[in-house]
Amino acid sequence: MIGPEGDQLGIMRTPDALARARDHDMDLVEVAPMADPPVCRILDYGKFKYQESIRAKEARKKQASITVKEIKFRPKIGVHDYETKKGHIERFLGSGNRVKVTVWFRGREMAHTELGERILRRLTEELSDIATVEAYPKLDGRNMTMMLAPVRTRKETGKPGGTDAEDEAE
Repeated sequence: MIGPEGDQLGIMRTPDALARARDHDMDLVEVAPMADPPVCRILDYGKFKYQESIRAKEARKKQASITVKEIKFRPKIGVHDYETKKGHIERFLGSGNRVKVTVWFRGREMAHTELGERILRRLTEELSDIATVEAYPKLDGRNMTMMLAPVRTRKETGKPGGTDAEDEAE
């Protein structure tokens, strides 16, 4: 049994513990049910639940959320349209999102899926410094899809070591 100030009150029977909690005008909460004997604490349950929800919100804020953005291409895409969509992909990858790149075929274009492969291959070559291919191009019905993820830096992977500039100096 733990008191309202965090002091150890020792082992006691449940009715005695409930009486003590009532004396302090607080609640008796079981905090470690699997312990032998179970650990209970005298506290204000409403305040405890509120603080727990605040801690959960803080944990969610610090958690990185990775979303998947999708960009669709056509096999006969124009140069300017290609560059514009490539710019969007660069922006998505720069903000830490994964990108699903889709080449969408219609009608007789299905006979020339190599055009879609060529677009995706060109895209991976041009974005090789900022993106890694997570899922290589595959044909799924009338769509050819590929998944790109941002390149992870040493800081993100948690590997020891300095910056790339330090490595080049050595």
